[in-house]
Amino acid sequence: MKLSNRYLSEFLGSVGLLIVVVGSGIMAETLSQGNSAIALLANSIATGAGLYALIQTFGPISGAHFNPAVSFVEWLWKKLSFQDLVRYSIAQVAGGIVGVLTTHAMFGQKILQLSNHDRGDFRFLLSEVIATFGLILVIALSGKRNVEATPSAVALYITSAYWCTSSTSFANPAVSIARAFTDTFSGILWTGAPGFIVAQVVGAGLAYWASEWLSKR
Repeated sequence: MKLSNRYLSEFLGSVGLLIVVVGSGIMAETLSQGNSAIALLANSIATGAGLYALIQTFGPISGAHFNPAVSFVEWLWKKLSFQDLVRYSIAQVAGGIVGVLTTHAMFGQKILQLSNHDRGDFRFLLSEVIATFGLILVIALSGKRNVEATPSAVALYITSAYWCTSSTSFANPAVSIARAFTDTFSGILWTGAPGFIVAQVVGAGLAYWASEWLSKR
């Protein structure tokens, strides 16, 4: 597959992912009439369904990472060059931001926003370590018996992780950066994004070690 096609695939997939995450969050908050549980349910189901479709669509082209933490582990696995890691990450972050701005335009909101949703507590950082650890383990191990099971396993994991982590499972540095640019249901205060990214990299690194250890046994 041509390198340009792979980068474009990661860009478009990240655009789509953030449209799903932020758009469903706006719609859910609007229609739920203040019921946070209903809003989160709608947001999580939409995200899981959209993620599955995006992985199935772009997976054959670029691997459908849409996530610098995933690309980082693919580099550790020597499936991705360092140059590709950098370019994938740039495409993912750029795509995420474009996805957020596009969503604002679709919903008639102010295009450029900064979130005021503070997620800076330590419990959220711990949550992101665990969420990213789980995501990478699912990616690493769910396809051992049948590789075709991985897209659905990833989508289902993210859907459930919305509910079992206090941070609602960003588990993705590109998503963390992009969601700092939306002051809606899905946003994160920009000062909290760097902590999330560090936690996600730590979780990815721990998952890499755990998956290597488990695979050898």
